[in-house]
Amino acid sequence: MSTQPTSTFSLQQWLSYQQALHQQVIELGLERVKRVARKMGLTPHCPVITVAGTNGKGSTCAFLNTILMEAGYSTGVYTSPHLVRYNERIKLGNQWISDELLCQHFQTIEEARGEITLTPFEFGTLAAVSIFIEQRVDVMILEVGLGGRLDAVNIFTPSVSVVTSIGIDHVEYLGDNREDIGREKAGIFRAGVPALCADPDPPYSLIRHAQDIGAPLSLWGRDFSLIEEDGHYAFSGFGLALAPLPPPALEGDFQRRNAAAAIAALVLLKEQLSITLPDYQQALKSVFISGRYQVIKRHCLIVLDVAHNPHGALELRKNLIAHPVSGRTWMVFGMLKDKDMKGVVECLKEVVDEWHVASVPDPRGATDQQLSEIIIEQGGQVFQHPSFVEALETLFKKARPTDRIVVTGSFVTVGLIAEYLA
Repeated sequence: MSTQPTSTFSLQQWLSYQQALHQQVIELGLERVKRVARKMGLTPHCPVITVAGTNGKGSTCAFLNTILMEAGYSTGVYTSPHLVRYNERIKLGNQWISDELLCQHFQTIEEARGEITLTPFEFGTLAAVSIFIEQRVDVMILEVGLGGRLDAVNIFTPSVSVVTSIGIDHVEYLGDNREDIGREKAGIFRAGVPALCADPDPPYSLIRHAQDIGAPLSLWGRDFSLIEEDGHYAFSGFGLALAPLPPPALEGDFQRRNAAAAIAALVLLKEQLSITLPDYQQALKSVFISGRYQVIKRHCLIVLDVAHNPHGALELRKNLIAHPVSGRTWMVFGMLKDKDMKGVVECLKEVVDEWHVASVPDPRGATDQQLSEIIIEQGGQVFQHPSFVEALETLFKKARPTDRIVVTGSFVTVGLIAEYLA
């Protein structure tokens, strides 16, 4: 491959080039990406909703996108990581952007950056916003990749900021406690700009940061809520009541908080956006996002869930308990080695009858041996396979109609199985 991009580069060539250009996959800091954005003249022309959080970011973005589309608005949605194809990260409405459009904007970024180095994530962030500006979307929804304060998404000023949840993850970058992590995520707040937190127990550091900079912060349970009453749901907050609402189509009590955060964000933008009760009702019924307790019916149930830290694994366990099967629960499991593998296994071990692992085909992936040792330490029964697809095929032969197969541990693991089942 040429060391310099050309107009004929394919998307895969561009992604390989970006990896080679910046050896660190993650380099927190805003100065480099800010300089390139200024050179490109990237100034959003519409409301921007920035979403951060340990878990629930993708689901909250899906709620926001579905509600806005139902109300007739055009949207640009930037999320990460992807399950199967890189294009999933940048959507116009519900459509992934094409390879051609991505490559065009990568070329524009390359010409603007000069000698400034960018990480692959920074390339993706600039490309997303450049495309959204070019397409003149009505609303931009930008998901933070990691943390908040020093994430590339944070160079763009939000119209409203959302923090979904605060748990322990990315310890080497964000800290090993919720106070440090909460402070990092609160870095997306701005003075005078509405901010929301849907975590039921927000760290004091997040609340204090909002106070210190003068960001009006609204909290789940105090300022807004989505509660069940008389067989339906009702949103309340900011002097507004919305009812009746259907239960969110995404499974889990935590999705109720994500839905509430999305509704609250849009209510706070009511001067710029007009959304009706029927828009909210239809959106909550129809919202979908791959890999979030996604149930696929084959000869037995298959559950795809991208839980990749103890916080997410706890919510997966709650969902599995809330939806029991009369047979066995088989787990196809693979994680990245820099995640809390032991913590995830501890969360899930009581709801798993048998574990099936393989080495995760990613530079950060754990081996089948590493995963097996942790599972055995926790008293689990585990079997190793050459690949996750072969693990699934083995279970197809063993599982009965009353059983279920759960695929979890990382976006890579779930993405491989999602592609196989497609």
